[in-house]
Amino acid sequence: MFSFSNKRILYTVLIVCVSVMLLRYMTNLSSLYSLLISIPAVLVAITFHEYAHAFAAYKLGDETAKSQGRLTLNPIKHMDPVGILMLLFLGFGWGRPVQIDPRNFNRNMSAKKAEAIVAIAGPAANFILAIVFSIITALLIKFNALDKMNYRAALTIIEILQSIVILNVGLGLFNLIPLPPLDGSKVLCAFLPYNVEMSFRNNEQIFYMVFMILWITGLLGSIISPAISVVYNGLTKLIESIVGM
Repeated sequence: MFSFSNKRILYTVLIVCVSVMLLRYMTNLSSLYSLLISIPAVLVAITFHEYAHAFAAYKLGDETAKSQGRLTLNPIKHMDPVGILMLLFLGFGWGRPVQIDPRNFNRNMSAKKAEAIVAIAGPAANFILAIVFSIITALLIKFNALDKMNYRAALTIIEILQSIVILNVGLGLFNLIPLPPLDGSKVLCAFLPYNVEMSFRNNEQIFYMVFMILWITGLLGSIISPAISVVYNGLTKLIESIVGM
């Protein structure tokens, strides 16, 4: 996903951001608590996101990911250290990219369409998880399933479940942004005319730099955070109305 020079930039940004965040955590126990309950959410979101890419590619005829051991729900196989730290400390990150070989795809559809399906599978998995965990959370609350537990333990479980929902919504929306190296750029290519697509691919480094500038300056967060809130709040209200809360 990233060249050496890009990784060097990422490492520099990461070290600065993590250092600042660690200082904050050392003086704010509530922030440290929030970090800890987000860890299960990160593991679930990244694992299913990358597994969905591998599964979609396998079903379309490409066994590259399977041969590399990526067709699994073992989190260790899908974790990228830099991406995970980014997700934990900055709210935006990634897993270890799933490699595909478009030449292996079934010939009953174009390689471009197959690549788009593989790309959209990751965010789709995150949205499905968000729905599933929203339902679980609502049902636990509705039927007082945690009443027999210690209040603090019950509250922690609810907060972990809510964190899983929020992070999956965020990861799904984030990856749909149509800029390299995100999944949205591959989905976009499936709908572009050939000449436009070639121009887009030939200038990926420029679009990548646009992505980096938006991300480092915080503009990306300003754009995506309101969208995450809208989707999360809308999903929560919808599920609560369905289960009769």
